[in-house]
Amino acid sequence: MPELSGTQNYTVEFNDFTMTGNSDSENDSSTIYGPHLAEMRRILREVVDEITSVRAALKDEFGQDPVDHCLARIKSDESMREKLRRKGLAETADNALFEIKDAIGVRIVCSFLNDVYTIRDRIEALSDIVVTEEKDYIRHSKSNGYRSDHLIVRVRGKYFVEMQLRTISMDTWAALEHQMRYKKKRTDNDTLIRAELKRCADELASTDVSMQTIRDMIMMDL
Repeated sequence: MPELSGTQNYTVEFNDFTMTGNSDSENDSSTIYGPHLAEMRRILREVVDEITSVRAALKDEFGQDPVDHCLARIKSDESMREKLRRKGLAETADNALFEIKDAIGVRIVCSFLNDVYTIRDRIEALSDIVVTEEKDYIRHSKSNGYRSDHLIVRVRGKYFVEMQLRTISMDTWAALEHQMRYKKKRTDNDTLIRAELKRCADELASTDVSMQTIRDMIMMDL
C-alpha cells in the first residue's frame, strides 16, 4: 500500500467489519474510480470475508487466531491521483485500477513469522482469489530495512487487490519509517534517523526469528 489513510477508509476486526469515514455517502462520480467505486466496495467486503473465514478455520485447526489485526482500505482519490502523476500516467479510472493495482488494499498483521506464510498459503489456495504477483520483502528486504510480503491478487478476474502480510514488529517499524518518509520538514538528523531505522529493522528481523524459535519450542512441549 503502504499507507492506509484517506477518505475511503476501512478498519477490519476479526468478527466485526467496521467502516470508518464517509465513503458510503460519497458521490461516485466525484472520484477517479467513477462507477467502479460501488463494485470496489463490494470486492473489499468479499476479500475481508474470505480472510475472516481463513482466520476462523486456522483458529479451529490450531486453537488460536494467527492474525493480530487487519486493516483494509480503498486508496483515497487524492493519493491515487498523486501516484498516477508520479508515475507519469494519465489520471483515468483504467490506469488507477489496472496499472497501479493497489487501489484496493489489505494489510494482515501476524504475531509470528511463520503465521505470515501460513496465511499467505491459505490465501493462495482460495478458489476465487488468484495471486498474480508476489514480492517477498521479508526474505529479501529493501535496502532501507523494510520487510513485508506483498501479494497482488485478482478477484473475479477483474479487480486487483494488494495484500501486505507482516509481523507486528514489521508493522511498527513500517509506521515509524512512514512518518520519516512523509514528514514535511527535512533536518540535519535525517541521515542519522535513516541509519537508526535500518539498524532497528535488522534487530527486529533477528527478534522475529528468535520469537518464532521460542514459540516453536513451547508448542513442542504442549
